Amino acid sequence: MNLEIKRDLASSWFQTLQNAFCEDIVRIEKNKAKFISKNWKRSYKKDEGGGEYRILQNGNVFEKVGVNFSKVYGKFPKEFQKNIPGANKDPRFWASGISVVMHMKNPLIPAMHFNTRYINTTYGWFGGGMDVTPSKIDIKEKKKFHRTLKEMCDRHNKSFYKKYKNWCDDYFYLPHRKEPRGIGGIFFDYKRDNFEKDFKFVRDVGVTFQLIFNDIISKKIKKKWTAKEKETQYIKRGRYAEFNLLYDRGTKFGLQTGGNTDGILMSLPPLAKWK
Repeated sequence: MNLEIKRDLASSWFQTLQNAFCEDIVRIEKNKAKFISKNWKRSYKKDEGGGEYRILQNGNVFEKVGVNFSKVYGKFPKEFQKNIPGANKDPRFWASGISVVMHMKNPLIPAMHFNTRYINTTYGWFGGGMDVTPSKIDIKEKKKFHRTLKEMCDRHNKSFYKKYKNWCDDYFYLPHRKEPRGIGGIFFDYKRDNFEKDFKFVRDVGVTFQLIFNDIISKKIKKKWTAKEKETQYIKRGRYAEFNLLYDRGTKFGLQTGGNTDGILMSLPPLAKWK
């Protein structure tokens, strides 16, 4: 399979997933809240790709949710080349992906994050994952979430779940706070064993996230919450913002490669607090 076909397959899937996620979100909102969509270009002087970010705010269920698709290409800045596999030999790159961040109105429903991507330098690889960040731990929900991820991973390779769960736990950790961001999930990067198998796994990750967020929301959408629980959510969102601004690879990659700033920072919560 040639490189152009691989790129087309990956970017088309990410766009399909963006549409599917947004349709579900609008349905959950019972069509009472809509996405605001904005197309953007990496460069207005030459063709270097771009993308579309969609944001829905102040819904009955979602306080803020962003679903961002991108397909960009060009050359890495010199200072960035040494940090990207394959870029030290050739600074040209191609990258496409989808990222989703959900901040919920009901503090009993956790914040949820998902992304998958395909990147080409002198070779190509997949990366991504998902994680859940509750402001109030629900043990039953946590067990089911990880059981679902394990079942999905096991369909592809029995070693994936433990490996990618541990990677997620290490990655989504705030060292300055000495605490995890949430209850974990899976995280993987530089996945380049076999395009067909890797792409099949990446598609399964996307479909599984769709099933998970629908399931979690449906179970808690009508639960009553208190002002105290909302305050706890605001504090937890502060931690979320700290991680995304200080440590998140996607944030750094997007900003350093000329991505759309609003689309990149859509992951930040609409309101957060610090004690």
